[in-house]
Amino acid sequence: MNWELLLWLLVLCALLLLLVQLLRFLRADGDLTLLWAEWQGRRPEWELTDMVVWVTGASSGIGEELAYQLSKLGVSLVLSARRVHELERVKRRCLENGNLKEKDILVLPLDLTDAGSHEAATKAVLQEFGRIDILVNNGGMSQRSLCMDTSLDVYRKLIELNYLGTVSLTKCVLPHMIERKQGKIVTVNSILGIISVPLSIGYCASKHALRGFFNGLRTELATYPGIIVSNICPGPVQSNIVENSLAEVTKTIGNNGDQSHKMTTSRCVRLMLISMANDLKEVWISEQPFLLVTYLWQYMPTWAWWITTRWGRKGLRTLRVVWMQTLLILKSLRQNMTEKSICTFQATGGKNGKHENSNLLMLLNNQRLICGFTF
Repeated sequence: MNWELLLWLLVLCALLLLLVQLLRFLRADGDLTLLWAEWQGRRPEWELTDMVVWVTGASSGIGEELAYQLSKLGVSLVLSARRVHELERVKRRCLENGNLKEKDILVLPLDLTDAGSHEAATKAVLQEFGRIDILVNNGGMSQRSLCMDTSLDVYRKLIELNYLGTVSLTKCVLPHMIERKQGKIVTVNSILGIISVPLSIGYCASKHALRGFFNGLRTELATYPGIIVSNICPGPVQSNIVENSLAEVTKTIGNNGDQSHKMTTSRCVRLMLISMANDLKEVWISEQPFLLVTYLWQYMPTWAWWITTRWGRKGLRTLRVVWMQTLLILKSLRQNMTEKSICTFQATGGKNGKHENSNLLMLLNNQRLICGFTF
C-alpha cells in the first residue's frame, strides 16, 4: 500500500470537510452546536408537549411569537407582562391558531421591577397548574443613547428591569424546581451580553450581568442535573425592542426603524425551541456577519477590539455588504453547477424579461442602506 498516497487522501478529505464547514458557517444563523441540534437533535414537538411554560414579556416581540409557537405544541401557557390588553390579544390568537383551550392559558399581569409581587405571582401559577416546568425570562428593555447624554437613572432602570427583575422572579421559582429536582430556566439574553457596542452600553451592561448570573447559577445547581439553566443570545431580530428603547427615563425612541435586515422573529423563536428541547446551555442566534463578530469576541477578543475601534459602525456596515456579496456569489456558483440553462436564462433577461442580476443588485443596494449594528 502506498502510505504517502493514503496520507494525501486523508489530508484532502480533511480539507474538503473544512471547506464544507466553512460554507455552512457562511450561511449560518446560529452557533454550530445549535444548528447541529436542529439537524440531528430532539424535536420541540416531542420534548415540550404537556409542559407548563411561564413566559415573561409575552405581550410583544419574541415573547409574543414564542407564545404562538408554544400554543401549537400543546403546552400550558402563563403569559406575563405589564399590558393586560396586549396579553389578552395574544391569548385570543393562541386560542385561535394553537391547540389550546381556555383553561390552558393563564394571563398573569407582572411588573418585573416590582419584586414584592413576584412571590404572589409564582403562587398564582402553582395554584392554577400545580407546577412550573419552564420559566422563560424574556421581559426587558433596550437603550439608545451615548453615555455622556444618558442620565444615571436610565442605567438604574435598565439594571432593575433587565437584571434584578429577572433575578428576583427566578429566585421565586427556583425553590419549586429544586423541590421537584427538575425544570428549565431559559433566559433570553442577547449577543450584546457577549460583545459591546456604542449607544447601548447600559443595555450591554445589564445583559452581561444576566449572563454572568445564570452561568454562575448553573454551577450552583450542578447537584441537580434535572434543572437546566440556558442562556439564549439573539442578535438583531424583528421586534419592537428599538421602539421601546430608552433615550431618557420617561422617553422611548418610538420608532423601530428599518428591520428588513434583521432575522425574522419566527425563525429566532424556532431556534429557541430547539435549544430548549435539547437542553443547550448557551446558544447564539444571529445572521452573518453578527455571528462571526460574536465568535471573534468570544475566542479572539483582541482582534474583536481592533475591528471595533478601527471600523466602528461604518466598517460593520461595509462588512455586512461584503458578506451579502459573498453569499450572492456562492448562490450564483451553485446555480451554475446545478442548472445548465442558467447562462441562457441570464442572457435573455430571466423570467418576465427582468434580468436576474438587477434583482441581486437591488438587494445589495438595500443592504448597503439598511445594514448596521442595531439590536
